[in-house]
Amino acid sequence: MSTSPLTHFDAQGQAHMVDVGGKAPTHRVARAQGAIRMAPATLQLVSQGQAAKGDVLGVARIAAIQGAKRCADLIPLCHPLPLTRVSVEFQLDAEHSRVICEAQAETVGVTGVEMEALTAVQVGLLTIYDMCKAADKHMVMEGIRVLEKRGGKSGDWVAP
Repeated sequence: MSTSPLTHFDAQGQAHMVDVGGKAPTHRVARAQGAIRMAPATLQLVSQGQAAKGDVLGVARIAAIQGAKRCADLIPLCHPLPLTRVSVEFQLDAEHSRVICEAQAETVGVTGVEMEALTAVQVGLLTIYDMCKAADKHMVMEGIRVLEKRGGKSGDWVAP
């Protein structure tokens, strides 16, 4: 038996999907956040809805939700989950010339939804990059992290 804290490896060190079959379903929630820093002029285009490709934040919100729904297709050992809710919010931070994305994913199931929340944030930020790259090739995604998770055997956790 392996003593590694990395649950995606078996006793022989081979990658595997974690067996969650014996776990009881519970309501699980995860919140994640990240930001994309850009030139002030690019942030102004986003805030005024004047980007060449259209409503950047509206498209990024839909993309983020789709990203959460497709998480198991992108992350090889991630379990496919029946999501009960995904919400995505954007905040314009003019002081730091960035857009902050926060996503919340929920399910009633046997494994957590941290990966779905993180994937939603990342896909939302990538969509902003894609829609604004003609105006600003120097954008930087940063600070992508889990803020909170609730439910399951390991209990609740909030980022310090």
